[in-house]
Amino acid sequence: MAKVLVVDDSPTERHVLETMLVEAGFQVFQSDSGEMGIEQAKLIKPDIILMDVVMPGLGGFQACRKLKTDTATQNIPVVMCTTKNQPTDKIWGMRQGASGYLTKPIERKSLLATIQECLAKGQV
Repeated sequence: MAKVLVVDDSPTERHVLETMLVEAGFQVFQSDSGEMGIEQAKLIKPDIILMDVVMPGLGGFQACRKLKTDTATQNIPVVMCTTKNQPTDKIWGMRQGASGYLTKPIERKSLLATIQECLAKGQV
């Protein structure tokens, strides 16, 4: 059972993502901030991280960059899950080290396909 860490400041978004993921057979952990997400990633060692971009404090782009520059977490794929839907946002997210980029509202089919793609690439 793959472990997924959902990092989002919105309890509603975390609940929606968790519901989709649990139904698909994933073990889900949650964090409500970029800072806490980094700490949990080091402790839990998830197979993949779903990261919101717009959060108080450390935003998703910055958190992704920190995860990718830390040897303890650099190999964990990060998928940005955000309302930021401009092409430049996606480019910037990928430059920070993201393995995927999904815009909200996130559809179950796209979410699961993106996760499977990241896991299949051997990035875990």
